[in-house]
Amino acid sequence: MLKIPNSRREFLQTIGAAGAVSLSGALPGLWSRCLAAETTAAANDRILVLIQLAGGNDGLNTVVPTADDAYYKARPGIAIGRGAALGLNDRVGLHPSLAGFRKLWDAGRLAIVEGVGYPQPDRSHFRSMDIWHSAAPENLYPETGWIGRSLDQLTLRPQDSREAACVGMDKQPLACIGEKVTPPTIQRLDDFRLDRLPSAIRGVDSPQWISASTGSASGELEFLRRSAVATVASARRLENLADYRPAIEYPASGLGRKLRLVAQMIAAELPTRIFFVSLEGFDTHAQQQPGHAALLAELSSAVEAFVGDLDEHGLGRRVLVTTFSEFGRRVAENGSLGTDHGAASVLFAVTPEGKGGLYGTAPSLTDLDDGDPRFTTDFRRVYATILDRWLEIPSAPVLGGDFAPLAFA
Repeated sequence: MLKIPNSRREFLQTIGAAGAVSLSGALPGLWSRCLAAETTAAANDRILVLIQLAGGNDGLNTVVPTADDAYYKARPGIAIGRGAALGLNDRVGLHPSLAGFRKLWDAGRLAIVEGVGYPQPDRSHFRSMDIWHSAAPENLYPETGWIGRSLDQLTLRPQDSREAACVGMDKQPLACIGEKVTPPTIQRLDDFRLDRLPSAIRGVDSPQWISASTGSASGELEFLRRSAVATVASARRLENLADYRPAIEYPASGLGRKLRLVAQMIAAELPTRIFFVSLEGFDTHAQQQPGHAALLAELSSAVEAFVGDLDEHGLGRRVLVTTFSEFGRRVAENGSLGTDHGAASVLFAVTPEGKGGLYGTAPSLTDLDDGDPRFTTDFRRVYATILDRWLEIPSAPVLGGDFAPLAFA
């Protein structure tokens, strides 16, 4: 016989014993917000996919300054030749491994922001990554990240059910941690199959449960029951995606698999609106050319497939893809045919709005900051663009000040 809990504590004990919740909390965030999405339209259905290029991507060999003799003088062994670069104009070209990005550029959908960095650059991986994740360069011990604080802002909007997820990651990145919200990390959708849910809540959407609970629950208990209903409904929705077929074949790479999972979740119409994924390996101190070429090929092919898949499913207009890395590399190559930790670099944005092009100002390769290009675009301007123009979340409370947005979103 189906037992219907009649108090908040009894409800939480019933499903908490099975690991769904704790007695002091509610259902996991990805599920508890699903119910709001069932009954309430989000204020903004746009989606952000943020790709971290971990290790410090060499911006100069990514977007190549083909017209600058100083670049070729500083890198006699690892520079990308003028004829090899995929020319964008008479000044710069893309690394030859970025053929997919070149197609997006030709379609008017690839934005490139040059000279991105911050004042007083720190060349430590850990400290610089903390700065990018927290968007608070002055805070030596940040506890929250800019995405987490953005989601904290949404808790002030009861009608807004947007959520975030960190895909294919072993641990929660600082960027996603807020004071009130911490998005889940997800390795695969199988983790959310219906048969993985506690048996105590699998029947909450049955006529028997609904009939027994109608009119008998307090407002808080009814909310908890509705949350459980949403959990089951969302699990069933995700199970239906087992037969999801991409319209474009994804490369069999780590990033390709992660972005395919993101596409599945977007197609599931979950309230997840911010996805964080990472591609590792950009710390290219020695023999940079082959490894860097392979990483850029993985990035380009995976993003090209992802964008094409979304377009074919009619979802592309809603999705903005951006990249970032903790720093660039030094202008001069080192004695091991690699590059050491630097400062300002470039980042990419793939926009469905046809706002591709070059943004910011290319830094000088002769007027350097201790051997590195000086930043010309504060990275918080990029975040302000994402928040204010794309996600429509006020950026000033998140970034701790006003930063002028760019026009790629």
